[in-house]
Amino acid sequence: MKFIAGPCVIESAELLDVVAERLVSVNRTLGTDIIFKASFDKANRTSIASFRGPGLEKGLQMLADVRAKWGLKLLTDIHEAWQAAPVGEVVDVIQIPAFLCRQTDLVVAAAKTGKVVNIKKAQFLSGPDMQYPYEKAREAGAADIWLTERGNSFGYNNLVVDFRNIPDMLKITPTVVMDCTHSVQRPGAAGGKTGGNREFVPAMARAARAFGANGFFFEVHPDPDKGLSDAANMLPLDELEALIKSLL
Repeated sequence: MKFIAGPCVIESAELLDVVAERLVSVNRTLGTDIIFKASFDKANRTSIASFRGPGLEKGLQMLADVRAKWGLKLLTDIHEAWQAAPVGEVVDVIQIPAFLCRQTDLVVAAAKTGKVVNIKKAQFLSGPDMQYPYEKAREAGAADIWLTERGNSFGYNNLVVDFRNIPDMLKITPTVVMDCTHSVQRPGAAGGKTGGNREFVPAMARAARAFGANGFFFEVHPDPDKGLSDAANMLPLDELEALIKSLL
């Protein structure tokens, strides 16, 4: 079973250290191998005034520092094809954002790095539709491709999860991840930023487990309400261990 966790965006080196230290502790206690996730640039924020992160060069150095100090595997997302090569030199898993999963050049560039490619299912696609992004990555040379469920648009400012997508995507690839925090978003519903309901995160994880998910993605923060991106959806860092234990 795979676990991915970390803050939505790189806010500071101090935040990365706090989260990484806790992930190392959870790994030691539960025998897991949690992959550390954080974004160097949130290119799809609701407002132009929203915090985006430190950018590619500084962000990759900060992620590399996490690996060097804490020994954790790394995951981050890319938004443009040219970012794939430098990102692939630092991380173990390159993530394709949901809105961009049909962008052929982006998927192909990620695949060509030789790294694991995690493709998040778009909010407007079904599970079986993910056959085609998967095939793009495979034909471009990716050896290990994960698919991630994160809910579907349900009218305005709302998402709903059809858990049947999980077994449908397991017919395509052996690894299907449930994005337990983005799936509780209320996109653009909080006055120029995305809202959400983090209280449903544990239930989303357990329901996905029942439907066969074998990977779980959690954005976590020591004080989520003060987070600079996705504050309403991130799980409090001190709740992560108990939730992972329940899934195991």
